[in-house]
Amino acid sequence: MEKEYFEDFYVGEKIISPARTVTEADIFAFASFTGDWHPYHCDIEVARKGPFGERIAHGMLILSLGISLPFRLGQYAVTPKKFIAFYGMEKVKFLAPCKIGDTIHTEVEIIAMNEKNDSRGVVVSENKVVNQRAETIVVFTTQTLVGRKPLS
Repeated sequence: MEKEYFEDFYVGEKIISPARTVTEADIFAFASFTGDWHPYHCDIEVARKGPFGERIAHGMLILSLGISLPFRLGQYAVTPKKFIAFYGMEKVKFLAPCKIGDTIHTEVEIIAMNEKNDSRGVVVSENKVVNQRAETIVVFTTQTLVGRKPLS
C-alpha cells in the first residue's frame, strides 16, 4: 500500500520485504567499491581457517542491502510521497554472519511516531535482516522525517 503522509503509518505496523540471495559477486563488488578486502570476505583459505569456516559478506554490505530491500515493495511502501529526509540510524547490531548463498529479507516494524510540529513528523522503525534459516543477521533502528497531512 502506498503511503503519502506521516499519518499513514501506525505503531505496530509490519512490513516484510522481498528476499534476495547474497552472491560472491556482491561481496567482490562491495570490496571493490569500498576497498575492504578483508580475507574473511575475499580469501577462501584464510576464511576457511577463521571463526566462520568460510567467507562471509561484509556487515556493511548486509546493512546496505537490508535498508534497501523494502523499496522493492514500491517507492512509497516504506517512505511516503511526502518523504523529507533520512533522519538517522541507531542501535546497529551485527548478530550473525551472512554467508555466500544466504537469502535475506528485511522485517520492518514501526515502533514510534514522533510529531515534530504541524507539518513534520518522524517515523521510527526497527529493522531486522533475516536469512532463510530465520536467523536475524543485523538489527537496526531508523528514523525518517516525513510531511504531515495539512490541517485543513
